Amino acid sequence: MGSAYLDLTNLELNRPIDVILNLKDPSCPVQILGYLLMTVTLVYRETDPRETVQNIRLLEAHKRDELWRGVVSVTLVEGRDLKPMDPNGLSDPYVKFKMGCQKYKSKAILKTLNPKWREQFDFLLAEEKGGIIDITVWDKDSLKKDDFIGRCQVDLAGLSKEHTHRLDLALSGGKGSLVLLVTLTASAPVSISDLSFTTLDNEEEHNKIMAKYSLLRSFQNLRDIGFVQVKIIKAEGLMVADVTGSSDPFCVIELNNDRLQTHTVHRSLNPEWNKVFTFNIKDIHSVLEVTVYDEDRDRSADFLGKVAIPLLNIQNGEQKAYVLKNKNLTGATKGVIYLEMDVIFNVIRASIRTITPKEEKYIEEEQKISKELLQKNYYRVRRCIMVLVNTGRYINSCFEWESPQRSLTAFLIYLVTVWNFELYVIPLLLFVLLIYNYCLIRSGKDNRISSMQELEESLIAYEEDEEDRTDKQIIENLDVLHSQEFSLLTIEISCGGIGNSPTKWKHMTIEGWQKYFPPLSTLKRVQTARINKSYKTSSMKEILGVIKYFNGAVSSFSKESERKGLMDKLSAIQEVGVAVQNGLDEVANLYERVKNTFNWTVPFLSWLAVFVLFAGTIILYFIPLRYILLVWGIHKFTKKLRNPFLIDNNELLDFLSRVHSDVEVVHFHELNQESSQGLMTFKKKTNSG
Repeated sequence: MGSAYLDLTNLELNRPIDVILNLKDPSCPVQILGYLLMTVTLVYRETDPRETVQNIRLLEAHKRDELWRGVVSVTLVEGRDLKPMDPNGLSDPYVKFKMGCQKYKSKAILKTLNPKWREQFDFLLAEEKGGIIDITVWDKDSLKKDDFIGRCQVDLAGLSKEHTHRLDLALSGGKGSLVLLVTLTASAPVSISDLSFTTLDNEEEHNKIMAKYSLLRSFQNLRDIGFVQVKIIKAEGLMVADVTGSSDPFCVIELNNDRLQTHTVHRSLNPEWNKVFTFNIKDIHSVLEVTVYDEDRDRSADFLGKVAIPLLNIQNGEQKAYVLKNKNLTGATKGVIYLEMDVIFNVIRASIRTITPKEEKYIEEEQKISKELLQKNYYRVRRCIMVLVNTGRYINSCFEWESPQRSLTAFLIYLVTVWNFELYVIPLLLFVLLIYNYCLIRSGKDNRISSMQELEESLIAYEEDEEDRTDKQIIENLDVLHSQEFSLLTIEISCGGIGNSPTKWKHMTIEGWQKYFPPLSTLKRVQTARINKSYKTSSMKEILGVIKYFNGAVSSFSKESERKGLMDKLSAIQEVGVAVQNGLDEVANLYERVKNTFNWTVPFLSWLAVFVLFAGTIILYFIPLRYILLVWGIHKFTKKLRNPFLIDNNELLDFLSRVHSDVEVVHFHELNQESSQGLMTFKKKTNSG
């Protein structure tokens, strides 16, 4: 109904003062919602120890009700060698989590003993001393009670805070194990570090970190690439998510599989967190994702905005305002967030890490077939093919002498190149092409901005189509669920002692009960109804109705099996569609990443390519090819012997996987206020169109 502040510095000891407090809404301070008349007297008195204990208890109760002490983020990665529970030697496993009164349940993975869930759950931690998460694994059955597979526990007291722990937990009472990622984040305001006491602001700590990642220590710990410090300062102008006209925002920061979280600022559209996070960098090409949510006690958090920032794009010590984007990172949403970041890393370690496989991200959205996404990927592949076709036409035009000057120049270059061709010429030509594009960009002849704007508009149009399709699908699903709300429920019928027939169990739908037993049609939660010989003659009609329904039940079972067969076929079709969709995406990504390497989209990687091509040219010029092939073959053949657990990889593909595709360039592009307004205007035009 309103709030007000009382400034105690204006009060005098032992003197009553009449005070009028105007009640206001923090989100709209201009409007006055009422006032309070108070007589306030400031006195000094000694504290009673009993009152101190009572006040502490009240404070703790208030904290439990308003602010929790921390957040436990649990990522369910996968299960290994689970116990088979079905006749086919497989299981349909799912996992239940419980900590106190908080419960979560994962999705069921059908027909597997090694499920991969990749799901994430958040528990609110009320006590600083930790707690125990009870985890049970079950096998899903449609016609009977779910089977128990195994159990394990996570004791949070033994885990350090602000760090992601990878746990391999063996299941007791069963077979197999679970792989989890657990992160404890202190979220209460009292645990927030003062910005003046951050790690890098301490000169001694700063010097230690700089020395740790200096070039002189490049080969000491190759896996420790660097250090990043992120200050989440505040946000302004966030979206309204609650009916009260405000939000309860909190911020989640993710770097690969590390996930940390701020505390919640209640009832504010302009929250101030002043929280400092530090991460160890495992890959300098990782992307820092900062997402703002609205906290809801009775349901999942509402999305407010998101930004994705590659570590190589961070400018040390600069406080910047980032315009929040939508979930797909293709357009602006309401609000900005203020961040200040510092990155310190070793260049040689980062370069070596570039040609090794990327860290797999455990939390990823499940791939589904989408007509709009398939069309978008087809458009990207078509654009790649058209570039190759136009290049072929340009070369053919040189043979046709459509332009004598161009054909003569190409002919002379061809003669000189073929006459002087050696193997080192190949990396030399690529080196020259990279340097030529770099000079063009430095001179201001950069056409990447216009192509990126065109891609942004196409992605926004795709996003609008996807949102419309999703809304339509939700409405259709609600209609189907409404029509089948009761027909999906089943009731077991026990017919024993009717004549000389043995006891038989059948399943009847609620529709069958409504047809033959009108008095029972209102009992929507009836589980089992038993019919036996104690029924009188007046009930024989009901018994005969049940027996009559048995024949229809058998046919319904056959229809159900046909329906399952149809669902299996649809699932197979969807898998093929997803495979085609992902295949087009991979082809488009490969072309776009090669193009963006030469376009200097990621300068660090382009300079690395320049260095490698220059070194390759020198090596091929001075060292015979047979010696190079001999060294390469010895390395490849003895790699597994030197390290049996080494993951085989392709260095060139690993390098290209770090280069941003055109879609990723749009995702990581920083919006300013003017560009975000332009995107919102374009979005409105597409909606009106």
